[in-house]
Amino acid sequence: MKKRPFLYATALLAGIFVFFLLLALTLTNLMGRPTQFALGDKVGVVEVLGVIVDSKKVIEQLHDFRDNSAIKALVVRVDSPGGGVGPSQEIHDEVRALSRLKPVVVSMGSVAASGGYYIAAPAKLIFANPGTITGSIGVIMEFTNFQELLDKIGLQSLVIKSGEHKDIGSPTRPMSEADKAILQAMIDDVHQQFVESVAAGRELDESIVRDLADGRIFTGRQAMNLGLVDELGNLEAAIRRAAELGGIDGEPDVVYPAEPKPKLIDFLLEETIAHLGNALNRPRAIGLQYLWEGF
Repeated sequence: MKKRPFLYATALLAGIFVFFLLLALTLTNLMGRPTQFALGDKVGVVEVLGVIVDSKKVIEQLHDFRDNSAIKALVVRVDSPGGGVGPSQEIHDEVRALSRLKPVVVSMGSVAASGGYYIAAPAKLIFANPGTITGSIGVIMEFTNFQELLDKIGLQSLVIKSGEHKDIGSPTRPMSEADKAILQAMIDDVHQQFVESVAAGRELDESIVRDLADGRIFTGRQAMNLGLVDELGNLEAAIRRAAELGGIDGEPDVVYPAEPKPKLIDFLLEETIAHLGNALNRPRAIGLQYLWEGF
């Protein structure tokens, strides 16, 4: 019988590949974290955690799941008090676009307020826990004035500007009535955008949303009674419903975005920043914000 070493070698390599693939799947299941290599139709889970200061990572994850034909539905897990207007609107727009292609279900964690609620509004369904803090439909800008302190210690700020309002919001001079009027007009316009987005996403009359959009917060159960949330339930309930909407029979495979392995220095920096943020308790961003201040 003629030997075929090439075929034997190919078969051996294929066997080794299958072995390590099965080993990876087994270890992943034991560790409790679903994997991209799960077989069959899947539900993708994208997490929006903490203050929203950037949209790039979340949008990339949404696009990856959008383009993956094995992902039949998505769950966006939101545990955030909101954040910057710009990134909140960008994530909102991607969730809205994606929901036209695949079922998108939002699962609210402890907090999904202000910008956290904004990005949830266009989803097919919104799940919240009964005690989830949500709502806070509103816009805020904050300024601190140091003028009196500088006067006491003998420091003076000199500003050369091209127009009356170029240093609007400066911490070294009083805010004029004209400044306040300009900023209030901005706030009102962005607030109206928030109201319109919620009304469109939740299919509610604008007048109903506007009555709720005074910045107040709600529990998940209150929000459901007001039409801001669809069902009460945890992340697992949201995943099961997303699977149903995606036509998946039985227990769905759940996929999270692959986490890049950071370099040691990046890991140390991220850990330091995370601990510092927890210590300060309220990360700051500049500009207009969809942010619940109680966080």
